[in-house]
Formats: sequence, structure tokens, C-alpha cells
Amino acid sequence: MNGDSDRWGRTARFVAAPYAPVVAGLLLGAGAMAESVARAVTGGVDTQLVLVLGVLALGTTAPVAFLRPTPAAIAVTAAGVLSLGLFHSLTVAGLGAQLIVLYRLGRAGGQLLATCLATPYLVLALAGGTWEQGLTGIAASLGLAAAWVGIARSARGEALVHRAARQAVAGRLLEHTARGERARIARELHDVVAHHISMIAVQAETARLTTPGMPAAGAQRLSEIGDTARAGLTEMRRLLGVLREDAAPEEVAQRQPQPGLQQLNELLDHARDTSGAGARLIVSGTPAELDPGVELAAYRIIQEALTNARRHAPGAAVDVELHYTDEALRLRIRDNGPGPPATALGGHGLTGMRERAAAVGGRLHTGPTAVGGFLVEASLPKAVG
Repeated sequence: MNGDSDRWGRTARFVAAPYAPVVAGLLLGAGAMAESVARAVTGGVDTQLVLVLGVLALGTTAPVAFLRPTPAAIAVTAAGVLSLGLFHSLTVAGLGAQLIVLYRLGRAGGQLLATCLATPYLVLALAGGTWEQGLTGIAASLGLAAAWVGIARSARGEALVHRAARQAVAGRLLEHTARGERARIARELHDVVAHHISMIAVQAETARLTTPGMPAAGAQRLSEIGDTARAGLTEMRRLLGVLREDAAPEEVAQRQPQPGLQQLNELLDHARDTSGAGARLIVSGTPAELDPGVELAAYRIIQEALTNARRHAPGAAVDVELHYTDEALRLRIRDNGPGPPATALGGHGLTGMRERAAAVGGRLHTGPTAVGGFLVEASLPKAVG
């Protein structure tokens, strides 16, 4: 049963191919002519009748090669009905051509016409003799079957098109909903977090200006707090601007790319100014172009490591080492402080660094060193797989 279905499927695909009508029409025309002449010779038919039968035989097959589905189906059906009605004869090739044109017509969308063109054979089967009933009955039943197969394949094709259109519309709706949700989250984060960060900057500046007798070191610290808050506010607005698709054109123009290793010197300068301690950058190997995601992960890991050093080892010097290999970028950030307290080893900062390294396919290790201080080591691939 499965073998029959496969053979019918291959036949249907051949019939639907662009070149199939021409090939089928030529082959069927030659076969119909040969069969018609053979019948006439064996039946002792005169020459004029042989010529008429040959023309009818061509009429039942040739339109397949030269006409579009609708006129070809009408012409082949008319010639077949005429051949059966007048001469009680229809070639096997003519029957095959009838099936092809009815299938093509049903596939092209002429469902009603394809069904109607199969009914004349049913009328001839009911009105004719035994031989005619059998021949036309076969033509009627197979013609209807071919037409319905074409109609079914046409309906299936339309269903696939409609399904693809529905999926595209659903995808667009989902994307639109996601954009709206991102914009809503960005607005809420901006409204809540930006307010508090702005208040930190304002209060730090106010305390520095209004506190009498404040030591210079304290005033510098408050100034640094205000500068850090304003820098954090600027970076947060830039990041949230990526989520917001309803931003004004001037806001979009102010957006900047995410930082990378080219901004590393600025980061170290800021760390020196903030902590008052030394921060060295050591580069070894041959610097190579990295994937933007890898550069961003390296920058954020170094940034978080410097922040942790300022928090847990204030005044300690920090060495930042970048070692380029053929396959990876290796980072080492080490300070010479006492090391973080045990309660800080499981903080969110260390977890965030590990997650950033894992996100680009890298590894990260943290912990105190044997000679004191704290070490952050990371190995990041040059390209994200």
C-alpha cells in the first residue's frame, strides 16, 4: 500500500512539473497515433476513416503540450467524447491525457470545471453498450479521481500558504509585544533607579559644599561619589536606550557602543584617580581582534575586579595582565591587599564575572593568592562559538 502511494506521489509530482505537459503531450500524441493506426489496420477500416481517427487521436492528446490547463482540458475532453460518441473508440494514450488535463485543471483552481468535464464520460457509460460502458466508465471514474487529487493538492498548497502567513503574523505580533514590554521595563527602571542615583549625586555634592570644616580627603571622597553616581547614571541611560524603541531621535544620536579593551586605559586612569593607588596594565603576546562580546566581557570583568579591589583593599596596588594566545585571551587581575573577607567571596560581583565569562564560552577563577591579595583569572576565547 505504501509503495502504491509513493508511486502515485511521484507521478503527481511529474505531472505538476513545468516541463511535464510538453513531454507528456508529445509522447501521448505519438502513442495515440500508433494505436489508432494499428486498430484501423487490424479492423479493415478505409483510408479516409483512418485519417479521421488519427486526427481525433491527436485531438485527445496534443492539447496537453500546447495549451494552458483550462483550454487543454476542454479540448481533450471534447475530442475524447467525440471519439467515443461517434466511433466508440478511445486510445489508452487519450485516456492518459484526459487524466493529466483534469489533474492540472484541479490543481490550477478550476475545481468545478474539472468535475464537470468528467461527467460526459459518465453519461456515455450509461447510454452505451457493454464495451462502451466499460471504457467510458473507466474514463469517468479515473477522470474524477484525477480531478479530485488535483483539487486536494491545490487545497493543501493554499493551506500551507495560509499557515505560513498566520505564523508570520503571529511572529510579528510577538515581536511587537516584546518590544513594547522592553520599552515598559526600560521606562520603569529609568524612573526608579535614575531617581535614586541622581539623589546620591546631589546629596554627595550638597554634603561636600555645606559641611563646615570638612577635611580635604573627605571632600574629595564626596566629589568622587558624585562623579561615580553621574557616570553610572549616564551608562544606565545608554544601556536602557538600547531597550527603548520609542526614544527620541536626539537620544538615539547620543547612544554609544558598548566599551571594549580600547577603553581599558581610561578605566585604569579612573581607578587610579578614585583609589589613589597604583594600577598597572601589562600586555603580552600579539594583540588580535576579538569578538565584540568577548571584549565587552573582558572589560566588565576587569571593571568589577577593580571595584572589588577598591572596596575590600583600599589603597592596594592592582596589576591587570592581558595575555594573548592563538586561541584565547587570558586575564589576571591581582591586588596586593589583605584579600576580601570570607563573607564577600560569594557576592554578586564574583557571580556576575563568572556568568559573563561563561556567556562567551570562557572560564573564570577567583581566590586569595599564596602571598596575599586577591586574584581573578579568566580565559576567554577570541571568538564566541
